[in-house]
Amino acid sequence: MPSSLSPSHHNFRPLEDFLPQNGAYQLLPFRFVRFDTTRYLLSNFVGEHCLVESETLHELVSKTLRPSSAGYSALKSRHFFFESGETSALHLLATKYRTKQAPLAEFTSLHMIVPTIRCNTSCVYCQVSHKSSTDQSCDMTEEAADRALDFMFRSPSSHLKLEFQGGEPLLNFAMVRYIVERTRQLEKQTGREVSIVICSNLSLISEEILQFCKKYHVDFSTSLDGPRDLHNHNRPSAEFDSYERTLAGITRVREALGICAISALMTTTQASLSRPREIVDEYVGQDFKSIFLRPINPYGFASRAGAITHYSTTEWIEFYKTALDYIIDLNIRGIIIREAYAALLLRRILTPYGTGYVDLQSPAGIGISAILFNHDGNVYASDESRMLAEMGDPHFRLGNLLTDSYENMMLSDVLIDTLTETMTEGVPGCSDCGFQPYCGSDPVRHYRLQGDIVGFKPTSEFCQRHMALFRHIIGILDGGSAAADVLKGWMY
Repeated sequence: MPSSLSPSHHNFRPLEDFLPQNGAYQLLPFRFVRFDTTRYLLSNFVGEHCLVESETLHELVSKTLRPSSAGYSALKSRHFFFESGETSALHLLATKYRTKQAPLAEFTSLHMIVPTIRCNTSCVYCQVSHKSSTDQSCDMTEEAADRALDFMFRSPSSHLKLEFQGGEPLLNFAMVRYIVERTRQLEKQTGREVSIVICSNLSLISEEILQFCKKYHVDFSTSLDGPRDLHNHNRPSAEFDSYERTLAGITRVREALGICAISALMTTTQASLSRPREIVDEYVGQDFKSIFLRPINPYGFASRAGAITHYSTTEWIEFYKTALDYIIDLNIRGIIIREAYAALLLRRILTPYGTGYVDLQSPAGIGISAILFNHDGNVYASDESRMLAEMGDPHFRLGNLLTDSYENMMLSDVLIDTLTETMTEGVPGCSDCGFQPYCGSDPVRHYRLQGDIVGFKPTSEFCQRHMALFRHIIGILDGGSAAADVLKGWMY
């Protein structure tokens, strides 16, 4: 008896009968940018992306993309178009967009307090006008500290973070103690939770300080610029060996508070450029699982001493790419360490979730993601705003804790105007850029270097730097190799 499923008697229709007709789809908003000589990067407003050949892009917009093609499936699954009668994809896209914009409702989470601008090192890239370690005229008062904490606890953010900046905060540990104890009291009264970090060179670490931090759950962040000679070149002190004090402090914090209670970052100077692998090796040797490779900021001593002119953006990009590729190779070989800024960018590229990082926000994150209370009560929209004021330009000063209300500062013209003008979705040079969903705005840097908070994008070093990083990271991801797997593991 012959089978009813034999090839000559089958009842199945060909696959083509189930595919939509050519051109039977509706385009959704997207941006594109040339990625390399033959391909374009396409991105939609939630950040989903595709790398396509020029021909595929033309077929997409002319609605001649064949449903049987691989490009059709990839672009449809990433919401670059939807087929007639389809609604589920639109609902999913809307959900992802709400998720992406959710941090705006959280408002200010990071609050930085400067208990003093006294310091005991003379870093070549210092961004503020620090004072002698014995000059107590630049210490914060209890009244200003109380006002700063009242300000912080008015934030609607569900995740508050308090960060002590300087100067060297431990030179006024009495004020640090006062603020931490007061914060923990307010936590109990309000039912809020606050994570606390002291940014310190660790030279003044003592048993008393460590036991206090253990009791009140306070972590540390420090700077480690590389091997001994490089670190001491960048962060010299007339009183002690800066490198030795930093490593000794790291060891003591880990022993008292745990290995995760201390993090470190580095700042790239001209002397760093030829030593990316040595810098990474220093972090590996000190058992850090993360390194933050950051360029120098054009403020304070870094600007006056000419350090900012000692290397170009292109030189820093090459330094960064060399270091990142080396870090990836270490991971492939089983040595676990991640680059923190790449991890932030990957989260922007591969997920609909925000990062809270000030420079990767639209509108700009100043004021609404982070805010700074200076030792004298002055309130600035960001740490960089404070640095600019130290150079004589208080453009981004929002007011003073002792004379101005929360409402007046958060609704000040300078903050509202800056936020209005830095929505990258509508900024010339950003609105049609394929990298827009992943990028942000740095109005303080643009104001400092170009005299305008929006900046002129063709000559913006912020744009040049980020476009290069996006291309490099997305290029690795697209390769689908072991390196791509390493990067995907850094997203969270």
